[in-house]
Amino acid sequence: MDTILIVNAGSSSLKFQVYGVAGGALNRLVKGQMDGIGTRPQLRAQGSDQKSAIDRTFAADEVADLPAAMQRAGAWLREAHNVRPAAVGHRVVHGGPAFDRPILVDDSVLTQLEQYTPLAPLHQPNNLAPIRVIRSLFPDTPQVACFDTAFHRGHSAIVDRYAIPERYHAEGVQRYGFHGLSYEFVASRLPEVAPRIAGGRVVVAHLGSGASMCALAAGRSVESSMGFTALDGLPMGTRPGQIDAGVVLYLLGQKGMSGAEIEKLLYYESGLKALSGISNDVRVLENSADPRAGFALDYFAYRVGLEAGRLAAALGGIEGFVFTAGIGENSPAMRARIVRHLAWLGAELDPQANAHGPAISSPGSRVELYVIPTDEELMIARHTLALLATPERWIGAGEGRDGVSRPPNRAIDGHSSPSWSTRSSSTIISS
Repeated sequence: MDTILIVNAGSSSLKFQVYGVAGGALNRLVKGQMDGIGTRPQLRAQGSDQKSAIDRTFAADEVADLPAAMQRAGAWLREAHNVRPAAVGHRVVHGGPAFDRPILVDDSVLTQLEQYTPLAPLHQPNNLAPIRVIRSLFPDTPQVACFDTAFHRGHSAIVDRYAIPERYHAEGVQRYGFHGLSYEFVASRLPEVAPRIAGGRVVVAHLGSGASMCALAAGRSVESSMGFTALDGLPMGTRPGQIDAGVVLYLLGQKGMSGAEIEKLLYYESGLKALSGISNDVRVLENSADPRAGFALDYFAYRVGLEAGRLAAALGGIEGFVFTAGIGENSPAMRARIVRHLAWLGAELDPQANAHGPAISSPGSRVELYVIPTDEELMIARHTLALLATPERWIGAGEGRDGVSRPPNRAIDGHSSPSWSTRSSSTIISS
């Protein structure tokens, strides 16, 4: 059986899945993640039987960063499973103006993606590092990059333009939106989980260490809370969300801060961490009696409510609201805080249903409320399989939905079809 390895390296977590491919169908063999990197590291994984295969915690200094997380997860996969991947699929946060669909990675593509690192400094280096290592060791193993920005690339110019001179827009300074793989997966689940609203107007809140929201119309993105970078919109674990550009000018001109210092402030020292003075982890804040923790949680919920109003305006009203990602899926208390800010839309929570989901709205609620667990890795696996199974999709250049010519989706080393490697994935991951 051919297998596909999926690697999703984020700002504070490393997720991985291994899928078997038989008859064009995907069968998940292993699902795992290392989260709480640098704070409360925990490696969890389960096999195809959905039983726990490992649940181990580490001291913060044992898994202080992403490379350490990769080493720990790779060591476990090497010891517990002997998988031979035919291809590797990756989440890449920023596709810039050039990439509006999954693409097979070659050296040219990798070089271009590296240029977007300043637009996603928390993620892009982490996303690209595994690709670079695998290419250097196993250049014949196909690797597919799937972009968080791609799902939002069908927006109108009115939605994505900034009111700045044209020359900057021509260089790619525009709103992109992120968490697209998550929103794409949720959109694919709506017809099954919530058929009454799947074809209508739905706001999805991806609430995790990184947080954003998306307005869906008939399953397609029409507006998003994030913009040029993943700093915009909602407050996050360590990012401030929406902030007046004048604040940055003040920090530059009046405080004498350098660009690097401001970048560190906005990406690593703001958000819930700054508001609470305690932690960027909602679990820690919910268990704290410190008033600052309560303030940070209330602030987060308030901002989600404000953004819901903006997205509802973009849609002309909503029929549904969906919670997803780490906080959205696992914190009934935060869901309750947020729904209180949605009451003006006619949203009403069922407290008992809120404990488990997926439907959590009361019978009389005018807006249907749901909790739908996201699965970015499955979305990546689907794209990887589809891309490699259809060679014409990745040979030569193509055009995006906006009619813009895209760089050629070249096969690795000039091959015209996938080279199904027999090398061990455990060797790849542990490198």
